[in-house]
Amino acid sequence: MFFEVIARIDDFGRLAWIALMVLGFIVFWPIGLAILVYIIWSGRMGCGWHRGDINEWRQRAVERVNRAAEHWEHKRARWEARRQRWGGPHGGGLGETGNRAFDEYRADALRKLEEEANEFRAFLERLRMARDRAQFDEYMKERRDRPAGTTEGPQAPPQG
Repeated sequence: MFFEVIARIDDFGRLAWIALMVLGFIVFWPIGLAILVYIIWSGRMGCGWHRGDINEWRQRAVERVNRAAEHWEHKRARWEARRQRWGGPHGGGLGETGNRAFDEYRADALRKLEEEANEFRAFLERLRMARDRAQFDEYMKERRDRPAGTTEGPQAPPQG
């Protein structure tokens, strides 16, 4: 019975699956979500995702995250340079206001933001190190698993 319904929906094509998914979201969102997951998992949308494609997608996602991190680090460095040029530990335009409570609050908030920025930079460094370690371990595993009789040299690990 269940497979007959699926076969009948397949007869109508992708549009029927999309309409069923939208209807599922309208009726009760977990139903729509379950249909969406099934559509993607079963390959009914023709995305062509296979295990190899998932690894390729994951690698592209890691590259995008790294590019975004580099972009934001570049922006942060530019902001830091501007701040230094303006003078003072918190910039020239951020001198004391005369309101001690506000000045203490601002100094505390800036200190916390700087700590968070430092923690985030450390996190990115650990993430890069873990990625490099995983790539190196994969390279060493491939090298160990290579048949002993092959004459071709080891390939360099992928650069990321």
